[in-house]
Amino acid sequence: MVKTGKDSTTEERILEAARQEFVANGLAGARMQEIADKAGINKALLYYYFRSKEKLFEKIFKEAMQSFLPKVNAILGSDLGLYEKIEAFCSEYIDKILQNPFIPLFVLHELNRQPDEFVKNMWEGKKPNVKKLFIQIEEAVQKKQIRPIHPAHLMMNVLGMCVFPFVGKPLEQLIMNISEKQFVQMMEERKKLIPEFVWRAISIK
Repeated sequence: MVKTGKDSTTEERILEAARQEFVANGLAGARMQEIADKAGINKALLYYYFRSKEKLFEKIFKEAMQSFLPKVNAILGSDLGLYEKIEAFCSEYIDKILQNPFIPLFVLHELNRQPDEFVKNMWEGKKPNVKKLFIQIEEAVQKKQIRPIHPAHLMMNVLGMCVFPFVGKPLEQLIMNISEKQFVQMMEERKKLIPEFVWRAISIK
């Protein structure tokens, strides 16, 4: 018998089961039957709540991004020093992706497939506020605390060093013979290594 209303407890069980399946297998490898089994429901009921695997993934992705944005904005708009701000951002970003390792590849795929629509929908029209960070970088350059660098370049450098290890994970594990446990440990270490590396590159001694 098909339900006529959606139960929030059942929906949360589905979302938790889907998170586990997407973390384990990514979007491409995830199976709706596995999600239904983990949630303790039949496949027909799963499709009643979410019409497709893509819709289910989109819901989980948006929840992850919408919980991430306020934390990022709090860091970028804080009164932390520039080094501490970079360090806090790296730590927050790496934590979020360790919890949701399917995010980077999905973002790259969607940015190539429908960039305007994806950016518009990712944070429901909002985006990280980098204005205060850019001013802080420009002031540090003017005071000769750091080497001349465009704020966008500095931000791209930090993002690149945070993002690429997750995007290139299969290749890195294959070439460098890194286990899953070792990879996670290395990502934890990068919370400190990235800001230290960036600071050594831009600071004026």
